[in-house]
Amino acid sequence: MTAFIARRIVHSLFVVLAITVVIFVLVRLTGDPVAVMFQSGEPTAEAIQELRKNLGLDQPIYIQLAIYVKDMLTGNFGTSFRTGESVFSMIMEKMGATLLLACGGMLTALLIALPVGILSAVKRGSAIDFFGRIFSLLGISFPNFWLGIMLIIIFAVHLKWFPASGYQGPEYLILPSVSLGLILSGILARLIRSSMLEVLNQQYITTARSKGIKEWMVIIKHALRNALIPTVTFIGLQFGTLLGGTVIIEQVFSWPGVGRLVIDAISQRDFPVIQGSVIVLAFLMILVNLVVDISYGFIDPRIKQGGGKSE
Repeated sequence: MTAFIARRIVHSLFVVLAITVVIFVLVRLTGDPVAVMFQSGEPTAEAIQELRKNLGLDQPIYIQLAIYVKDMLTGNFGTSFRTGESVFSMIMEKMGATLLLACGGMLTALLIALPVGILSAVKRGSAIDFFGRIFSLLGISFPNFWLGIMLIIIFAVHLKWFPASGYQGPEYLILPSVSLGLILSGILARLIRSSMLEVLNQQYITTARSKGIKEWMVIIKHALRNALIPTVTFIGLQFGTLLGGTVIIEQVFSWPGVGRLVIDAISQRDFPVIQGSVIVLAFLMILVNLVVDISYGFIDPRIKQGGGKSE
């Protein structure tokens, strides 16, 4: 287990380094941040050169990259071009709201997808299965920003059940969480259904039933547990997707998270904030996937952490 975790950590470090290089180069292809800062005035050439020097933009790009990586390894993501604040502090100030929204979306998806997927598999070919598949198809079809706008119009504007934007309490989390989770639940329900159908056809399920074990015990303890491997993998991948997908939902609901911070930074060409936000989100996605890999051994002890199943 220790060797497996060590290998994954080393691999993750190389992935983070690659992401750092890519995002560092790409953001500099978007234009000159100094031009944005001086767009409302007519600065002299000396003023422009002085500002570029203060921001460290007068050095060749490979030197800028080397300095950035060295500082990043010590936890220093630089300071914002726009505000002069520590980038890491700015990200951490917003990260709690983004993680809360991503967890709310995933919880919503699980609360919907688990019963829909299990019932569709158990009642295969029935009306329940039919409506479950229709729900999955609808969930895949709707873009989350459109669903978010519709939820605001219906439940915030007309019915006035929930607030439309911002975050000042738990009730503000409901609509954006549903916007993220409802669409994800359609995909997740389909995956759970297919995994359950495959498991329910196995010999050990027939054996468990022949022993007189209650049906709900067979479904939950034997079938669902063994169907969770692909589901857990999908959840881990999708949680990372949710972290990135919150960018749009945060804009729709004026949610004070990292997504809005990145959008504002892009409009201002605030390179350090863009770089730091993407790197931190990438690190969280890698961390989630590492936790998912480790969790396989707890879900199914037959799985070795370094390879396949034990013989």
